[in-house]
Amino acid sequence: MRSILDAARQREVHDRIATLAPDRRGAWGRMSAPQMVCHLSESLRMALGELPVAPKRAALRYPPLKQFVVYIAPFPKNVATAPELLERSPQQWAVDVADLDALIDRVAARRGTRGWPDHPMFGHLSERAWGVLIYRHMDHHLRQFGA
Repeated sequence: MRSILDAARQREVHDRIATLAPDRRGAWGRMSAPQMVCHLSESLRMALGELPVAPKRAALRYPPLKQFVVYIAPFPKNVATAPELLERSPQQWAVDVADLDALIDRVAARRGTRGWPDHPMFGHLSERAWGVLIYRHMDHHLRQFGA
């Protein structure tokens, strides 16, 4: 499984982000490219435990559904996300992209550490699950914007 905790995937994501432009239109959804960059940054802050997101009571918190969604199921398009992950407004494109790149590196640097926070939808996730979920979430949005 592809994981943001893998150095090759980390480089891949950085390279894909570098191909984005602030005026690029998404293939689906209502987010602009700058909003998507901020959304991904906030999701990484959540994964680092720096952005509190209210937990949801859902069947996705329990196996085997949790594992199916994290590792196998395609990410659906146009699904609502936690409002906390949409609150940050874009500022300057270059600054927002640099922030996202730095957050990717910080998340990847956590490889091998304990203390990953609970995910608001999935509850407790292993380091492996966090790495895969983060990569898949980023891949979903980068594909949305053609990167």
